[in-house]
Amino acid sequence: MEVRAQVTPRYATTLSSEIVGRIVSLPVREGESFVEGQELAAIDCASYEARLTQADAQTRRNERKAQALRLLDQRGATGKVELELAEIDVAASRAERQLAAIDVSRCTINAPFSGSVTGLKVKNHQYVPVGEQIISILSNRELEVEMLVPSRWLAWLTTGRHFTIHIDELDQDFPASVTRLAADIDPVSQSVKVFATVTGDFPSLSPGMSGLARFNVPEPEPAQ
Repeated sequence: MEVRAQVTPRYATTLSSEIVGRIVSLPVREGESFVEGQELAAIDCASYEARLTQADAQTRRNERKAQALRLLDQRGATGKVELELAEIDVAASRAERQLAAIDVSRCTINAPFSGSVTGLKVKNHQYVPVGEQIISILSNRELEVEMLVPSRWLAWLTTGRHFTIHIDELDQDFPASVTRLAADIDPVSQSVKVFATVTGDFPSLSPGMSGLARFNVPEPEPAQ
């Protein structure tokens, strides 16, 4: 039995800006590949780095003050309230430093997985607000096969079942196996979504390709 199927990426996302600023680097272009952890975009970080330096200096200042008050407290030369307030200032400045460090880390947008660029949403030197879409990416090596099959196939179609998919664009057959079934059945079309993976490594396969999934249907048992 046959059914239409499509090759889809297991991972695909659009990365957005988490800070306000000007784009200063877009080292990859649409269609180019990248590896996990590689820089995909960078936002001007000068002001954020300055805030981190300021927060770090304030933290050191508060820590020195608190340390001096602890020594005085041991000698009974300062009040408990003054020391407690100094300790609160230390905690607050450390939190401010941590927030500043987080913003600095957000100046660079790195790849969460290896894959390819499907679209650039901004241009170099463009000012971006928080939440602005920067770049769309997908994983082109971890691919899935998706298809809608008649719900009556569930009588014999289970996870682990092997089948063949003929990819139209390549005019070639590939071995595949079912990995999971959708939890619900569409009551209108009486169909269920099925997910599968191609067995083996085939660099020629790309997301968006489609074809026919062919299953060998088990012969019904003869009536007694």
